[in-house]
Amino acid sequence: MSVSLGMPTLPPPVLAQRRPTRRITVGKVEVGGGAPISVQSMTTTKTTDINATLQQIAELTATGCDIVRVAVPSRDDAEALPIIAKKSQIPLIADIHFQPAYVFAAIEAGCAGVRVNPGNIRKFDDQVKAIAQAAKDRGIPIRIGVNAGSLDPRLLKKYGGATPEALVESALWEASLFEEHDFRDVKISVKHHDPVVMVEAYRQLSAQCDYPLHLGVTEAGPAFQGTIKSAVAFGALLAEGIGDTIRVSLSAPPAEEVKVGIKILESLNLRPRKLEIVSCPSCGRAQVDVYTLADQVTAGLEGLTVPLRVAVMGCVVNGPGEAREADLGVASGNGKGQIFVHGEVIKTVPEAEIVATLLTEARRLAADMDVESGAPVVTVG
Repeated sequence: MSVSLGMPTLPPPVLAQRRPTRRITVGKVEVGGGAPISVQSMTTTKTTDINATLQQIAELTATGCDIVRVAVPSRDDAEALPIIAKKSQIPLIADIHFQPAYVFAAIEAGCAGVRVNPGNIRKFDDQVKAIAQAAKDRGIPIRIGVNAGSLDPRLLKKYGGATPEALVESALWEASLFEEHDFRDVKISVKHHDPVVMVEAYRQLSAQCDYPLHLGVTEAGPAFQGTIKSAVAFGALLAEGIGDTIRVSLSAPPAEEVKVGIKILESLNLRPRKLEIVSCPSCGRAQVDVYTLADQVTAGLEGLTVPLRVAVMGCVVNGPGEAREADLGVASGNGKGQIFVHGEVIKTVPEAEIVATLLTEARRLAADMDVESGAPVVTVG
């Protein structure tokens, strides 16, 4: 009898309801107020190199990035913004430090948003009224980006360091200045390199305001370390319903940040799952090279965006069960593999043909799949 697997028809379970927040609009992307959690990244090119910056934005867009940020440390960078903002396929945010004049330049350039770091912009508080009016006139939101590395010295002295309380006080003080001028199209971030401090800061912040929150572990580190730190911190907060948009900060190509961010959201059922590879960690029972099989299948299906689960299993203990639960799977042993599709064995192939068979069947399933109706997922295990 055929077993109907694939994506469930009911909404997938989540660990907590989203925290109610205001909703703002960043270009074509809504943030907060129950809108889907968006994934951001930042270009690593010189903003003055317009072609290189647009090329990297195109790569990020193809990877699934929702919002992109560019650095604006100089007048030349500010002058490049109109072209980049016009040609970018996703909303562009200007990242402003030191010079408040560049905030106005970014607004005039048509950027979808501006990020300001109050801790290192000269006489920022004195500029808030004019910034709020300019942003309001253009319908552009502002991110108040508080960072542990550039906190106001007065707060560092008051709290003895970049504590959660110091980060939150800085953010709420700046938000209150915008509120005085009736500007509330604001989102806030309170970033720290330590996930424990960062999580506590966002918990305190979420309890004291209803602004949408941009999550980030700043200076998270190289790809492996940064992925772990970000996943731990984001997972803790998102599991409590805290967070409206995220950026994974890695010392790695920005497209990798987007991939990690998307996978974090998919793992928590906060974004529809697409291709999912489930594979076993291997052990002394394995009768095939599971590592190689899983790597080859993953590489062969790179770029597949349909909700498909593929299971690659290496022994007869958990293999058949896991393979049946996936949309497509293999249970391997004794130099051959049983290929399962939707819970039924369709063929048995020699070990040397497992990868090619899985790739062929995965592509066939993907071609037949109606993505909007929510069909299969592929797991490798």
